Amino acid sequence: MTQPEVTIKEIVIAPGEELPWHQHPVINAGILISGELMVYTRDGKKKNLKAGDTLIELVNTSHYGKNISSEPAKIVVFYLGEKGDKVTVLDHKH
Repeated sequence: MTQPEVTIKEIVIAPGEELPWHQHPVINAGILISGELMVYTRDGKKKNLKAGDTLIELVNTSHYGKNISSEPAKIVVFYLGEKGDKVTVLDHKH
């Protein structure tokens, strides 16, 4: 029997900062506390998130976010996986 585990992370992205391409192998959801983000996927889709917006992040789909505001973008994300699972993996194929 596997042991479920919830991981909670606060991620802070500086104004203008762009995260690397990455994937989440586990189910996760979060809320953008401050700032504004644009999230991009490999198939050319993009989603604009503003402070107060909730997000269900993409599982096993490459994406990245960029802070498009003049203040730090703070996200609190809840990941649900099995004990020992990685919650984020970098995608070096771009």
